[in-house]
Amino acid sequence: MPETWDYTLYVPNDLRAVTISRRTLRLILTMHGLIGLVDTAELLAAELVSNAVRHTKGPAALRVRRSPEGAVWIGAWDADPVPPEPPGSLEVVTDREQGLGLGLVVAWADCWGWQPSARFGERGKFVWCELGVA
Repeated sequence: MPETWDYTLYVPNDLRAVTISRRTLRLILTMHGLIGLVDTAELLAAELVSNAVRHTKGPAALRVRRSPEGAVWIGAWDADPVPPEPPGSLEVVTDREQGLGLGLVVAWADCWGWQPSARFGERGKFVWCELGVA
């Protein structure tokens, strides 16, 4: 049975939080011997955290955990309870500057979703994805 763990990084509503989140995630996965997931996980976390700080006001958080089944779950919390826009296909959004984020998540993650959640005493949501560990 794989080791389970759970980390949360609270970040301000600041685009620099995306880089901090990526580097923190890289360190977490490397320290747990999951270097093979780092590049994909970093890309997905950057998209999720970027959406959280670009499209909402208030604090955000990156949460990363490993389930008893061995999957790595990556979620970004933000203070806006409104569901995310449905992702477009990568073929449609690649011609635009923005809108690629959730399309990348859908394309690269094993599964994804969103759920209402409260943090910091505020209602909000988690947008999450999961990566299987081979």
